[in-house]
Amino acid sequence: MNYNITVIKGDGIGPEIVTEAMKVLEAVGRKYDHTFNFTECLAGGAAIDATGEPLPAETVAAAKSSDAVLLGAVGGPKWDHLPGEKRPEQGALLGLRKELGLYANLRPAMMFDQLADASPLKQEIIGEGLDILIVRELTGGIYFGEKGYRETVDPDMGETAYDVEQYSVKEIRRIAKVAFDMAMKRNKKVTSVDKANVLQSSKLWRRTVADVAKEYPEVELDNLYVDNAAMQLVRNPRQFDVIVTSNMFGDILSDEASQITGSIGMLPSASLADGNFGMYEPIHGSAPDIAGTGTANPIATILSAAMMLRYTFGLKEEADDIENAVNQFLAAGYRTPDLCGNAPEAKSTVETGDLIASFI
Repeated sequence: MNYNITVIKGDGIGPEIVTEAMKVLEAVGRKYDHTFNFTECLAGGAAIDATGEPLPAETVAAAKSSDAVLLGAVGGPKWDHLPGEKRPEQGALLGLRKELGLYANLRPAMMFDQLADASPLKQEIIGEGLDILIVRELTGGIYFGEKGYRETVDPDMGETAYDVEQYSVKEIRRIAKVAFDMAMKRNKKVTSVDKANVLQSSKLWRRTVADVAKEYPEVELDNLYVDNAAMQLVRNPRQFDVIVTSNMFGDILSDEASQITGSIGMLPSASLADGNFGMYEPIHGSAPDIAGTGTANPIATILSAAMMLRYTFGLKEEADDIENAVNQFLAAGYRTPDLCGNAPEAKSTVETGDLIASFI
């Protein structure tokens, strides 16, 4: 089988970690007789430097004509002086999500048994491990709502900035259905997170999610306000199976969930459109301070490639193979510098990719 993948290596450590994910995909291709055709395109800071724009039209066109997108990371201090829509994070990431219709962000927060000691939580809280899936709405809410500046009636108050949080029933229904569909394949529990005691948009959110829940009688639904949800993630994270929430709340909670696993460099993500199309990327940033040092952890990107095989290409066995190879890497005692500092078992970015590919 032939699969067409648009590759956006991005900035900072992006080129290094994506290269290792491509290496692992090629190992899968050799084993299962698949061909992965990679088309490399620019986005983010690299695109700004080359073209003056964070998201060139050529990149969007290539992505739309491919089966999936593999993304490294974008952004860095070099471009922080640019206005919002011209910065890599807003211009490239938000632009890709909008242009490609990527409305459902899946962020698994899972704890690898071999790395349990890295969690900041006590053993009695972690128990036998964590496996939470956060389903974040990705193309609506405050990040995409009306925004701007205006003068206030009271001149003493000075300039005012505003950002509008807005959701439609359609937007809420489609992300809720993704969450319930995922829960049906897991432990059949959905926690919907909102701020319905204060926000009108959250009141509509809660009402609409409850309506969707009627279509899934096997799935248990509960609701939490976002402040309580943030507390519960560190107090009793094992209560969660699937969390579904809005764009901004999901942004915050998924980062918190990644930290309680103790291994942000290990966690992948998928951003899905209708159908099978998706964009796959690690949840961490571009880490320009370690770019080029060979110390970046490529495992989150490699696991993102596994998610691509599972969700876009329907290659479950191949995805399992990648995940098992990562577990073999850890079980053998290998670590990346972010997991063990400069200990003798620390493997470079390239060595990590080579070893995981060899386990395939």
